[in-house]
Amino acid sequence: MKNILGLLLLFYYSGIFAQTSAIKYIDTNISIDGRFDEPIWKELPEHTNFYNYLPTDDGIAKNQTSVKLFHNGEYLFISAIYNDTTPKTQVSTLKRDVSIAFSDAFIMILDTQNQKQNAYFFAVNSLGNQTDGLVGKSNDGYQLSFSWNTVWQSKALLNGNKKQYEIAIPLKSLNFNKENNTFGIQFYVRDIKNNSWTILKNVKRNYANLDLRFTEKFLVENLPEKSTTSRFTVTPSITANYQKDIATNTDNTTFKPSLDAQYNVTSSLRLDATINPDFSQIDVDQQVTNLTRFAVNFPEQRNFFLENSDLFSNLGVASVNPFYPRRIGANSDIQFGLKLSGNIAPKTRIGVLDVQTEEENAVTSQNFGALVAEQQLSKNFTTTAFLINRQQTNNFDFANDYNRVTGINLNYKSNNNRWIGLANFGKSYSDGISGDNGFYNAGIWFNKRGLKWNVGIKNVGKNYITDVGFTPRLYNYDAINDVVVREGYTQTTARIEYKKFYSQSKSINSVRYLNYRNNTYLNDSGEVSQSSHFLNSAVFFKDLSLIYYVYIYDIVDLKYGFDPLGSGNALTPNEYRFGILKIGYNSANNQKLRYRLNVQKGTYYNGKRTTAGADLNYQLLPFASFEVAYDINAIDLNELGKETFHLARFTGEVFFNNRLNWTTYVQYNTQRNNFNINSRLQWEYKPLSYVYFVVTDDFNKDIHRKDWGIAFKMNYRLDF
Repeated sequence: MKNILGLLLLFYYSGIFAQTSAIKYIDTNISIDGRFDEPIWKELPEHTNFYNYLPTDDGIAKNQTSVKLFHNGEYLFISAIYNDTTPKTQVSTLKRDVSIAFSDAFIMILDTQNQKQNAYFFAVNSLGNQTDGLVGKSNDGYQLSFSWNTVWQSKALLNGNKKQYEIAIPLKSLNFNKENNTFGIQFYVRDIKNNSWTILKNVKRNYANLDLRFTEKFLVENLPEKSTTSRFTVTPSITANYQKDIATNTDNTTFKPSLDAQYNVTSSLRLDATINPDFSQIDVDQQVTNLTRFAVNFPEQRNFFLENSDLFSNLGVASVNPFYPRRIGANSDIQFGLKLSGNIAPKTRIGVLDVQTEEENAVTSQNFGALVAEQQLSKNFTTTAFLINRQQTNNFDFANDYNRVTGINLNYKSNNNRWIGLANFGKSYSDGISGDNGFYNAGIWFNKRGLKWNVGIKNVGKNYITDVGFTPRLYNYDAINDVVVREGYTQTTARIEYKKFYSQSKSINSVRYLNYRNNTYLNDSGEVSQSSHFLNSAVFFKDLSLIYYVYIYDIVDLKYGFDPLGSGNALTPNEYRFGILKIGYNSANNQKLRYRLNVQKGTYYNGKRTTAGADLNYQLLPFASFEVAYDINAIDLNELGKETFHLARFTGEVFFNNRLNWTTYVQYNTQRNNFNINSRLQWEYKPLSYVYFVVTDDFNKDIHRKDWGIAFKMNYRLDF
């Protein structure tokens, strides 16, 4: 009996200690050099026994990592040692804030509220290059944005077979609450040489490696009430811009001062302000060939809109989003913007945004506002309520031209992490428009190793107008009568995926036997207007290269004229049935030369379509990276004519060091009649203080110049 009691006590206390991880408070400073010479590193407990995540998720990793961490009230310090089997290393870039997926690297995710809603992302590759960003929840998972930045210190050191990383993150940069002193943390190590990912808290690969539901809980000792250092950051900038319009033979030179400020109201609530902002330095959008009848969604890249961006960007669902910040400032410049976002309580987040745009020629000035409140009701349920407003302004007065959208969302996540549920309800209110102005959505997702499925239904009323949102399918362009018709619809979605893993095979990693998806759209009368079927299978080899096929079949009851060739000869309303088969191969991504190839052939409305694509990336490590992509779409619509669309892209990156790089984008798109060159020299002369020199040159598809320009921008970050 005593033996049994002792065994039970052993299991009990083992369970307690196994679940207890702590970040100790130690009043000391260290030098960030990657050497770990300070005595404190020998005194701290290590976190090790990393698990395999990819290419296999079976068991403990062969190459182990040891992590230690503590804080001194001002900085969170981290040391990590990856025990490699070779002194060699491989990285793909020396440019800040790009994906580390193709580099040897150490990665950390910090969920400082431990609410599994959003988190900070910090990564250092083996040559010391930094990447930071934000992880935010989406409807059925999590997304990563690299556009958020903060000042932090890191050093990577190659020590024989060991890859050593030392990091110091200012606590002032993190959104935390002293009353909620548990952080959710996940550590990853990327070894691109053997194409592996290893991870501290075991996550099966049917889940994303940045899934915040699988973080390790760390109790943080003696969190400060407020930051002990700077709470106020100011970044003034000046931009000189010269633009030359060839068609009108006119030029224009502007000098634009800007100011960005950030104030930590509390350690978990932040106020951002921007005055007269300039965004000339952001990356150009990657162009696409759009053969659908509806608009394409491009990501937001402006920093002001990205802090706590998951609060604002997940108010709807795919293709029905009431807040799409790229609408703000699209037609005229932004005068100023204010944003208050963060936690006001451990389980309560708010977001308040107000942006004013200028009056320019025939474009009236507008005020854009957003109010969002998120409340975690329980471990499983989270709800979000919101109000979005767009209103015309006249100096300091509001005109009676407005659009307002309000709604409430409910998210569910099961205890076993297999089930996710989502329900949305919204209403739109516009000046002079009433009735049929609602939106609802309900969806459920199931995910376990090897099997995923989801079903959903959404309904959009024809007057669910979202001037600051993205609802492309609501607007139908009639190419015959040259009008846009707004029509409501109901969409049903169903998807199932079955995948099997082969850990013992010498050549095959896994096989996706079935990936089927159906989207069916019904008009207001309940009649099917379109049914789209997607079928896919793929074989993944041991090096994670893959061969795949995709078959897409559409049944479209076309109600309005559609001119996909842009020739003036529109398809007439009728029922069309067409499909296309795609076969492709993606090479392993740990090679100096990576490539993706595909060919497609099938029907397209009443004609035929043949497509091919290639994407090649060569890395002259670690000094340069060059990528070339080319897609061709040959469409023959019989008596309506034929057209071949070409889309070519070149991206060249040259890395002089970790702080100086030169990036050039060249894009050729015959569908948009555009040939564009964007070349940017970027120098980070001190942390998060930059000099940019940008040259742009625009031509039509016949290489006749339309306009060109040169921009110089310099900013300087000040911490008070």
